[in-house]
Amino acid sequence: MPRLRRPRSPVHLLRQVAAASLACLALVLALRPPPPATGAEPTSPVAVAAADLPAGTVLAPGDLAVVRLPAGVLPGGAAADAEELTGQLLAAPVRAGEPVTDVRVVGPGLWSAVPAGLVAAPVRLADLAVAGLLRAGDRVDVLAAPGDALTATGDAAAAGVLVVAEGALVVAVPAGEAPGAVADGGLLVLAVPPDTAQQLAAAGAAGSLTVTLGRP
Repeated sequence: MPRLRRPRSPVHLLRQVAAASLACLALVLALRPPPPATGAEPTSPVAVAAADLPAGTVLAPGDLAVVRLPAGVLPGGAAADAEELTGQLLAAPVRAGEPVTDVRVVGPGLWSAVPAGLVAAPVRLADLAVAGLLRAGDRVDVLAAPGDALTATGDAAAAGVLVVAEGALVVAVPAGEAPGAVADGGLLVLAVPPDTAQQLAAAGAAGSLTVTLGRP
């Protein structure tokens, strides 16, 4: 006589249904594609140096590039457009790819301090300590000598020293405006006639420059 199977209890059936449901859910979760990646951090345009630039560079369009950087790493005072910086004077050197901020350039007051008919001419002195004695508003004579003759002898005539500019107005001493402070690399910005600016550039390339101070 065949053995009769005891009917399953409702609890047992519920357990089987629950187990099957959990198995299906696990399969669905395993096959589901991964969630899309969260959006990247927003970026902002910023003007950076296109190459290593020394202090005293008058920024031209080719000196700058505009890149996009994460907003969270942008330094304060950064310019979003290279045109904002074109024509400004670097007060300190910058590395290629470094954002050019407001503290890296001589302030806009520089150009308003240049009298009509004159230009702003960067001049780098051989003796850094001399630059540290100067401040905006001083008047100086610029002396030029071949090579390091200015420090090799105390006789200006024997050293071939020439007066390149007389009574030039100091309009900026980058990174060293206060008396006694050492200017950045001996850099001065002088207001001079255009032809004198050319002579200063030639004299600085050929030899050493220094200044004597006169009354402002």
